[in-house]
Amino acid sequence: MESFTLTRRDMAHLLLAMEGRSDLQPLAVLQDAWRRTHSHLARSGSTMPTFLYTEVTPVLDKIIKGKHSAAFSLQEIVSLGQLVEYSHVSLASMQNWVKRDFKEFLGAPKIGKKYSVNQAAILLIVEDLKSCLDFESIRQLFHILFQQPEDDTDDLIQPVDLYAAYSTLYEELDANGDQLLDVTGAGYAKDNENSATGQKRQEAATEELLVQAADQYTCRLQHLTPNQCEAVRNTLLVAAVSVQNSYFLSMARRYVNATLFLDFQG
Repeated sequence: MESFTLTRRDMAHLLLAMEGRSDLQPLAVLQDAWRRTHSHLARSGSTMPTFLYTEVTPVLDKIIKGKHSAAFSLQEIVSLGQLVEYSHVSLASMQNWVKRDFKEFLGAPKIGKKYSVNQAAILLIVEDLKSCLDFESIRQLFHILFQQPEDDTDDLIQPVDLYAAYSTLYEELDANGDQLLDVTGAGYAKDNENSATGQKRQEAATEELLVQAADQYTCRLQHLTPNQCEAVRNTLLVAAVSVQNSYFLSMARRYVNATLFLDFQG
C-alpha cells in the first residue's frame, strides 16, 4: 500500500489547524497535501482507486472522521512524525526524549494525559535538529528560545510557530521540489572547478540566501529585541539546514539497506 506522506510545512499547517489557528480544517490540510502529490491522477480520474490503496493510520482515521483534538498521546505524535517525508521517528526514541533527554522542556502531558500541540512540535523539532546537532546543543538552543521551560509566556517563539517557520523557509528555498536548496549563484563553483575562490563564493551565496530568508521572518517579530531576533534567525537557519541533511541521511539509509539486503558478496 502507498504511504500517506506530508511535507514538514503540511505537518505544521495540520498542527495549527488542529489548534484552531488556521483558516483550514485539519481534513482540508490533508486533502490539499494529497491532491498536490497526486495531481496527475486527478486529470485521469483515478484518484479513488489510488486512495483506496493508501495506508490510513489510526491518527489519520481520526482526522478524516472529524474525531481529532489538539491533544495527542505519545503514540499519536510518533504516528504523525512518521508521516513526514525523510523522517525516521520511533516510539522508543521519543519515550527517551520525554523521560530523560528533553524532559525539562516537555514536562508532563498538558491536556489530561495527552500532550499539547506545542509539546508535539518540540518532539518534531528535536527529530529534525538531531540530524545536525547533538542533544546538548539542542537543549542550549531551547533554553535561549523557550527561556523557563515551565512558563510558556516567556518563549521567544512558540514551538509550533518555530516548526512552521523553518519548514516554510525550507520549502520556499526549494521551489522546484528537488529536495535541494535553490541557491542563487550556484554556478560559481561549477565555473571555477579548481578554484578555492569559487567554492568560497558558493558557500557565501548559500549562507547569504539562508540568512536573508530567515531575516524576512524574524523582522516581523516586533516584540523581540535585536539579540533575540538574531537567536531566532540563527535557529531557523540551523533547522533548515537540518531538514536538508535529513534528506541526505534518508538517502544514505536506503542505499545501506539495499546493499545489505541484496548481499553483493556473492
